[in-house]
Amino acid sequence: MDLGLRNKVALITASSRGIGLGIARVLAQEGARVIISARREDELARARDAIIKESGTEVLAVRADLTVKDDVDRLVREAMNAFGNIDILVFNAGPPKPGTFSQLSDDDWDYATKLLLLSAVWLTKRVINSMVNRNWGRLIYVTSLTLRQPIPNLVLSNTVRLSLAGLVKSLAIEYGSHGITTNGIMQGYIMTERIDQLAQEEARARSISVDDVIKSWSKEIPVGRYGKPEEIGYLVAFLASDKAAYINGSMILIDGGYVRCVF
Repeated sequence: MDLGLRNKVALITASSRGIGLGIARVLAQEGARVIISARREDELARARDAIIKESGTEVLAVRADLTVKDDVDRLVREAMNAFGNIDILVFNAGPPKPGTFSQLSDDDWDYATKLLLLSAVWLTKRVINSMVNRNWGRLIYVTSLTLRQPIPNLVLSNTVRLSLAGLVKSLAIEYGSHGITTNGIMQGYIMTERIDQLAQEEARARSISVDDVIKSWSKEIPVGRYGKPEEIGYLVAFLASDKAAYINGSMILIDGGYVRCVF
């Protein structure tokens, strides 16, 4: 199926590895021109080169810390200077600090709010007018299954990520008539570099194989495995296409059936 994304411009944050990189790779394979960003220059360069090699599309890599407003300004400015506009914004962010409520400081809450909410607001404010002027745009926010099923010891994620659902609904109402759709993705357990690292550490500690660790972690997932970053990318690509033009204001769960709640 041709999703019609050729030459669309997509900005994907936190995209030098993991879920963000998986999304960027899929959009590039669909022919979109992509802007990737992350905090580490070396990882960004490797990701950019890998995407160009496998897709042949244009890729701009911009170092940016999402918790720093000046970095967000520069990221959007460089993207606009390079491609003229941004058609698709995919907001993705790394995880906040784990911990229980009693363990977390005021500074932890402040940082998590900047990372998971304010950065999304800053980015959206800087791309939305261009979308309105062209009467077309896609706003996609990657969150977590913690919106539906809180996870112990992840109080920051359980709490702050919920605000993105409110942002999605509000933007969908305000901008739907301008040809702009806004949706959120609540992803479940995805096999990223970080998960692989944790599995290797546990395998060494328990003197078992990495495969056995992953299998034990996957037992509560009905499909019996962790998801792949590219599988989040496939959903993003569909939501970014005109095929999904009537999907607006939705929070879509993609978790292999892990969350048991029926609503």
